[in-house]
Amino acid sequence: MNDIGSILLGLGDKFAAHVVLAASAIALGMLVALPLAVWASRSANVSRLALGFASLVQTIPALALLALFFPILLSLRAVFGEDLPTLGFLPALLALALYALLPILRNAVTAQANLDPGVLEAADGVGMTGWQRLRLVEAPLSAPFIMAGIRTASVWTIGAATLSTTIGQPSLGDPIFAGLQTQNWALVLAGCIASAGLALVADTLLGLVERGFARRNRWQYALGMLAVALGVGSALAYQFGGDDEDNIVIASKQFSEQYILARLIGERLESAGYDVTYRDGLGSAVVHSALASSDIDISIDYTGTIWTNEIGREDNPGREAMYEAIVAWERENTGIRVLGRLGFENAYAFAMRQDRARELGVTSLEDLVPVAPQLTVGGDPEFFERPEWDSVLDAYGFDFADTRNFLATFMYNALRSGEADVISAYTSDGRIAADRLVVLDDPREALPSYDAMIMLSPEIADEEGVIEALQPLIGAIDVEAMREANYAVDRDDEQALSPPEAAERLAQEIGLSIPD
Repeated sequence: MNDIGSILLGLGDKFAAHVVLAASAIALGMLVALPLAVWASRSANVSRLALGFASLVQTIPALALLALFFPILLSLRAVFGEDLPTLGFLPALLALALYALLPILRNAVTAQANLDPGVLEAADGVGMTGWQRLRLVEAPLSAPFIMAGIRTASVWTIGAATLSTTIGQPSLGDPIFAGLQTQNWALVLAGCIASAGLALVADTLLGLVERGFARRNRWQYALGMLAVALGVGSALAYQFGGDDEDNIVIASKQFSEQYILARLIGERLESAGYDVTYRDGLGSAVVHSALASSDIDISIDYTGTIWTNEIGREDNPGREAMYEAIVAWERENTGIRVLGRLGFENAYAFAMRQDRARELGVTSLEDLVPVAPQLTVGGDPEFFERPEWDSVLDAYGFDFADTRNFLATFMYNALRSGEADVISAYTSDGRIAADRLVVLDDPREALPSYDAMIMLSPEIADEEGVIEALQPLIGAIDVEAMREANYAVDRDDEQALSPPEAAERLAQEIGLSIPD
């Protein structure tokens, strides 16, 4: 409980960002829903279309809705210019506002439809204009029902906002996703407690407003509105009170190695006088596109990922030729600067438990072909959609009984428990040795090399201070040191370290301790 308490006390920036995002999305949802409800109350066709659209949006999973706005905004840069943000606040705001639309719109339309016709006729009878009737009669009578919809939308939005972590928006989802990946359940619980607590407080305050409207008690609803305004204002002051000059945004993907290396890079930049922000848990394609557009400043990527996913190559020219080709391609096509390789490779490799591999007589991917129809293969959330999986299928013609997706850290648990027979492991993962797994040979070289590289956005590609701070990392980390750091985070006992702690130990291991 002490760990959870200390984590909660350190979530101030995430909490403030979460409040600002959720409040902005709810406000935007209201701005769209309320005029639309008035229009819908005057037209049955508009009512059907509006409610149908809002209901359709609700059928889209929140995570997918958030992700869809990245390519939408990216394509809109052709109209609005390259400064249009594609990650972070804007796509999260738009997606969550759409998600908040239905309960507000439905309650507002229902309230308008159920107004007493006699009251409306009386308003017309005393000569009220349409605007006067709306402002003095319809709005006050509908307000309690509309507030009930806003309460529902607020709780939904605060919960869904935790998913905005996946598109680079800081939120209370950051500790949840980081905790899931590193099996730090105190982080997960802290994020859940903070998000649930925020939702309960918001619901209570908006409930006070709702009751004030229902009882025509101005003091009651004014008090509720004041409390909400103070809360949002405090969050805005907390979030934007600092100085963002020289702020460097470092992205990481959804596994422990990325979290560790991001913190290692961040510590070096902070020691050089830069302010650092982390964007954790992003997908490979999102990271590269965001780096190319300078929505993020630094990422750690892998030669095989760039070769297959971004350049679209399927051949394997060898490690050095591949690296040189990637450096040239990035420079000419995206403006990204490949600062250099860190010194280790983290390749995809298929792994099995020793006993299962021995039982089936499997030592290579070729041996796996005849037994694949009776086996389940597990991969990380994006592996089975990547070109590498297509290359493996083309090379070996696998026909597995089932394919299953797991978070990277849970793949190994699935292998131990028998829920998967073979997994797409990472060669720099310390759990391969810790669990005594058999890494299967790839005699047909279907999988390319995956040297880890530091990559800089076009905006900071020539930033001398950044380059000077990070240059000592180039070629400094061998695979054994990286495996040790990864395992220090991924192990499931009391000796497990957090990514910042593992990064500090890794820095000491490679002789690059961060100065105090």
